[in-house]
Amino acid sequence: QLQLVESGGGLVQPGGSLRLSCTSSGETLDYYAIGWFRQAPGKERAFVAAITGIFTSGTPVANSVRGRFTISRDNAKNTVYLQMDKLTPEDTAVYYCAGRGESWPSPDSSTYDYWGEGTQVTVSA
Repeated sequence: QLQLVESGGGLVQPGGSLRLSCTSSGETLDYYAIGWFRQAPGKERAFVAAITGIFTSGTPVANSVRGRFTISRDNAKNTVYLQMDKLTPEDTAVYYCAGRGESWPSPDSSTYDYWGEGTQVTVSA
């Protein structure tokens, strides 16, 4: 059972940066595709970015964050990161990481089997 834990959220001013982390307390993340999703108040959960398992490559990113957000993984630390730059108030949401039991990622949240509890990101002056 993959148990995911997010960290790194907080309050940041517009134009600022945050780096979110997603790690597993037990099982390695190596063979899972990992996705980041976000949910703003009153809105549905939305795809942000995802990364393949270690034996393939690919990092699909949502159009709304392309060029500002970067997903990466550090296999030695068993962690997947979401680097968020040039943040705007529209990026305010709870951010979730999710694991999919195959190497190829998907923007469809229903295809992910494991979810963290989420971390709040607030972008405000």
